[in-house]
Amino acid sequence: METPTLTASAAARVKQIAVKQGCDPMLRLSVEGGGCSGFQYTFALGTPEDEDSSSQTDGVTLLIDPVSLDLVAGSTVDFVESLGGAAFQVENPQAAAGCGCGSSFGI
Repeated sequence: METPTLTASAAARVKQIAVKQGCDPMLRLSVEGGGCSGFQYTFALGTPEDEDSSSQTDGVTLLIDPVSLDLVAGSTVDFVESLGGAAFQVENPQAAAGCGCGSSFGI
């Protein structure tokens, strides 16, 4: 199963946040039930747990728990800035449906 990855833009943003908060540059991506399409992405700075999968981009680690990995395998996490604001976004090849906010999806 292909572990999700961060773009260079997302890695740079995680580094900025981690420096401000004085912690290691590790971003946890998880999936929870809910949102307008059935599942929603959540992001948090975190530390690795025993069963996590991880990938590295520019010195930043992306952490994914085993349950979430089934739903986001092969995805790319990007950081996008636009007139509407700035946010982490997931490009998920498994998502069959999504919503306008970009934070929820269906399979």
